[in-house]
Amino acid sequence: MADQPDIAQMRRAVALAARGLGTTSPNPIVGCVILDADGEVAGEGFHEYAGGPHAEVNALRAAGERAKGGTAYVTLEPCDHTGRTGPCSLALIEAGVARVVVAVPDPNPLASGGAERLRRHGIRVDTGVLTEEAENGNAAWLTFVRRRRPYVTWKFAATLDGRSAAEDGTSKWITSPEARADVHRLRAEHDAILAGIGTVLADDPQLTARPSRKPLLRVVLDSDGRTPPGARVLDSAAPTLIAVAEGTEISHPDVVRLARTPYGIDLDGLLAELYRRQVVSLLVEGGPVVAGSFLRAGLVDRVVGYLAPALLGSGASALGSAGVATLAQTHRLIFHDISPVGPDLRLIARPAPPKETDVHWNR
Repeated sequence: MADQPDIAQMRRAVALAARGLGTTSPNPIVGCVILDADGEVAGEGFHEYAGGPHAEVNALRAAGERAKGGTAYVTLEPCDHTGRTGPCSLALIEAGVARVVVAVPDPNPLASGGAERLRRHGIRVDTGVLTEEAENGNAAWLTFVRRRRPYVTWKFAATLDGRSAAEDGTSKWITSPEARADVHRLRAEHDAILAGIGTVLADDPQLTARPSRKPLLRVVLDSDGRTPPGARVLDSAAPTLIAVAEGTEISHPDVVRLARTPYGIDLDGLLAELYRRQVVSLLVEGGPVVAGSFLRAGLVDRVVGYLAPALLGSGASALGSAGVATLAQTHRLIFHDISPVGPDLRLIARPAPPKETDVHWNR
C-alpha cells in the first residue's frame, strides 16, 4: 500500500497531466514530479503537445542535477521507444534517478517496457500508486488504445425535468452564459464534435470551440445526405466529416459511407473511421435521437449534463429512445462530479460497472 507522501506527489502529477488536455492527441496526457535525494520537489512537468518533450523530460530539465539520486512520480509508465522524441526510460536513467513511481502501466505495445528497462539498470520501480485517479484523467487515450476507438462523451443541456426545448421548439438558451462558456472549454478538450442532421437543420450550429488550441473535426451524422450546402457546420472554421448511409449521394469533399441499421447508420463503423484518423476523443452534442443511438449501442463512456434550475413540463426530451424497454435495462451511471456553473449544475457521470445480470453494458 502506498504511503501518504507517494500519494500526495502522484496526485500532483495527475493534476499536472490534466494541463495537456486538448493538445497532446494522439498522445496521452502525462504528468511528472521529480524529488531530489532529500525528498524536496526539484522539478515538475507535463506533456504539453504532441511531438513536444514528454512529461519526464520537462520535469528533468526543471530539476537539473538535483534529479540524481531522487524519485520520479509519473502518471503513465515511461515510454521505452523512439518516436518523435527519445525514450523517457533512458532519460531517467541518464539523469541518475534512484526510484520511479508509476500510476498506470502503458498498454501501448509500441511504447511499453520502460519499467523493465529501469529495473535492469538498478532503479527501483513502484507501480499502482493512485492508479484509478490517473486512469480517470487519462480515460480518453486509454480507451483509444485498449478498445481501438475514440472515447465518447455525450453532452446535453436540459431543465430539471429533462427538457432540451420548449413545446414550440425554442431552445436558446436553456442554460446560462457561464454554462455555455464551460461547454466551449469542454469542446476544446476533444478531438472531434458530433451532431445529427436534426440539430444541424433546427439550430444551424457552427460546432467550434472558442478559444481552441487546435482545429477540431466536426462530424455530422446524416444518413440521407440532407446537410444544406450553406450550413454553418460546413464553413472554413474547421474541417467537417459527413457520415451518410451507403448509396447516398452528397457533394462534400470529406464523406464516409456506412451501413444503414434499423436505428440509423453503423456507429461502430463510424468510430472505426475516426480511430483510423487518430481521433482519440469524441464529444456527442447531437439531439435526443443521436444520443439514444449511442447509448443503445453501448458507446457512451461519459455523460456531461448541464441542468438549469427551470421547468418546462412539455417539449423535447434531452434523450430519445435508448433501447430501454423495462427498468432492468436501465443505463445505470455513477456520478464522478457535481459542480455549480453559474446558476446551473454540471453533472459528470460514467457507466456503472456491469453486473452478471446486466446484458446492457456489454462492450
